[in-house]
Amino acid sequence: MFEIKNISMIYDMEKTEKVYALGGFDLALPDKGLIGIIGPSGSGKSTLMYCLSTLKKPTDGQILYNGKELINLKDSEREKVRRHEFGFVFQRHFLVPYMSALDNVTVAATKNGQETINKSKKLLAGFGLGDKEICKRPAKLSGGQRQRTAIARAMINEPKVLFADEPTAALDHENAFAVMKILKQYSKNNLVLVITHDRSILKDADRVIEMWDGNISKIIGGEEV
Repeated sequence: MFEIKNISMIYDMEKTEKVYALGGFDLALPDKGLIGIIGPSGSGKSTLMYCLSTLKKPTDGQILYNGKELINLKDSEREKVRRHEFGFVFQRHFLVPYMSALDNVTVAATKNGQETINKSKKLLAGFGLGDKEICKRPAKLSGGQRQRTAIARAMINEPKVLFADEPTAALDHENAFAVMKILKQYSKNNLVLVITHDRSILKDADRVIEMWDGNISKIIGGEEV
């Protein structure tokens, strides 16, 4: 699905001492599966995710997505890919505070109508939110319920790729593993990329990519590229 060739990201280009967030490497990612990208702060893991998801443009290199060069797409084309094929989950849920859990999911859908409402309810129910919870605003939900609502929102359009940047960092272990169980299930038919510094949540990952100083230091599982 993704083929990355000699990707680099350099900050402070105008300065003598440049900062290499990504140092130039190749990587291939499959069509489906749970892929963990792990490393300490400043290792480049989040920058890699932002480049893959077209939220940032790398300084050099190529990113092919299903054979299509993402970097050269027009802004409108990149936005279309993000809207219809990518989903995003972050450490903070970023739910709309004045909307119910149900409305927070349906508002992200590319289609409107009763079918979308029913689909949203089914997603939330699968994540353990009943009729009472889905009518509550985020402030009335627990941290785990808010994050599960955010995941349902990310999945409402059935994205082929789900990007999750530190999705469990604000949760206790019980809720963290519940969230990872949901992501693992979704990864059976889609690609899920989880950016984290917590190795324990990646125990069921199909592949773990370790990063250090903007480069890949090790790949565990799958085929190394």
